[in-house]
Amino acid sequence: MPQPPPLAWDGCRDGFQCSNLTVPLDYANPAAGSVTLRLIRIRASRPAQRVGSLVVNPGGPGVSAVDFLRGFAKGSAPASVRQRFDLVAFDPRGTTGSSPVHCATTAEFDRFVHVDPDPDNAQEIDALVAANRSFDAGCQRRSGRILPHMSTAVAARDMESLRAALREPKLTYLGYSYGTSLGAAYLDQFPTHVRAMVLDGALDPRSTWEQLLAGQARGFDQALGSFLSWCDKHRSQCEFREAVSGDLGAAFDALRDRVEGEPLPGDGKRDVGPGEFSYGTGQALYSTSYWEFLGTALADAQQGDGGLILQLSDIYLDRTERGYANTIDANNAVNCIDKPFPKDTAAYQQLAEKTKAYAPRFGPAIAWSGSTCALWPVPATGTPHAVSGTGSPPIVVIGTTRDPATPYIWAQGLAEQLDNGILLTHVGDGHTAYRAGAPACIVNPVNAYLLTGRAPAEARC
Repeated sequence: MPQPPPLAWDGCRDGFQCSNLTVPLDYANPAAGSVTLRLIRIRASRPAQRVGSLVVNPGGPGVSAVDFLRGFAKGSAPASVRQRFDLVAFDPRGTTGSSPVHCATTAEFDRFVHVDPDPDNAQEIDALVAANRSFDAGCQRRSGRILPHMSTAVAARDMESLRAALREPKLTYLGYSYGTSLGAAYLDQFPTHVRAMVLDGALDPRSTWEQLLAGQARGFDQALGSFLSWCDKHRSQCEFREAVSGDLGAAFDALRDRVEGEPLPGDGKRDVGPGEFSYGTGQALYSTSYWEFLGTALADAQQGDGGLILQLSDIYLDRTERGYANTIDANNAVNCIDKPFPKDTAAYQQLAEKTKAYAPRFGPAIAWSGSTCALWPVPATGTPHAVSGTGSPPIVVIGTTRDPATPYIWAQGLAEQLDNGILLTHVGDGHTAYRAGAPACIVNPVNAYLLTGRAPAEARC
């Protein structure tokens, strides 16, 4: 692949620089056109000690890495990394600033997320299938050009183009959550082009559609259990404990059932049904910093006010007063092309029934969430497979033991299949671990590895 021209950077507020990189829509057929990727960077604060560029991705898939970097650089990046690396991010193709996929208007999206995600009867199943059909058709109608070219493997090709355009001899990369899939896909294709790579909140590239959904079902139910246990022990910080009597789990289940029977008023224009309730509760489980807010939101819901739950749901879905970002659109576009999903509704119904045994609260809804891919307009191009990264330097994989979205077993699996994988285990709650203010036993060895390339010892703390 020819080396791209050097990037032209312009100032874009608060010390950041922005640029664009043009890449082929289809690497196998350059004549098919191109995609323009939106880029951002902030220079190392100690340029005399600069190591190079650190490319960062926050996950999703579908989350804007450009928007993420603005917050990460100013608050979450450990000081030594901020000082000695240019921090760089690109919106992956189909995301926010890079030929974004769009599937629905704001009103259509509101209706889509309001559908019961855990259907209990034939009528509710029909409603969910109809919502998926409308959503998928909207994706094809509005974004059919890019849908066949949204795979993580292709995004990894884009990251290689970025490395070349940055004139970095090798890639230094930090990926969170789905960003670990992007890192693994890069290792699959360009293992010898890596200088250092940290994969935090890992996914296992061997996972089938069923293993992916079942793993997340277990993770979110476990995380909800952790929250309820915390709430029970911290009455002064958790208003839900004050609002109900008896067993908290039973009270949560009763509240969820009540919302399914009769939606709660939300913001004056939208109600909170089982969809918004599920998304809102799930959002609060990504970080323990949300737990106190969730306790208040559930207490309000118990009193008939769904406003705070709706706020949490909107955070999860990237909805503001201006409407939805394209996070969920891009998320489905990537997931549905990255691995084969069943085309028949029965498979999702069967998985939903199975999950009731080990993840009764989130399992069925997560199982059914995969059914968006049943009617997806383009075929999957990826297949689950092990990634060895043969020829790479040591790769650091971080797993959190009670991570809701990327269960710890996936981090174990990724580290195990890599030829040079090193596992750091964070014993705790929340999604991902490496950031300023996190436990020193995670932050310090990762900082040293990124700065020097020398591998840390495996650790659990």
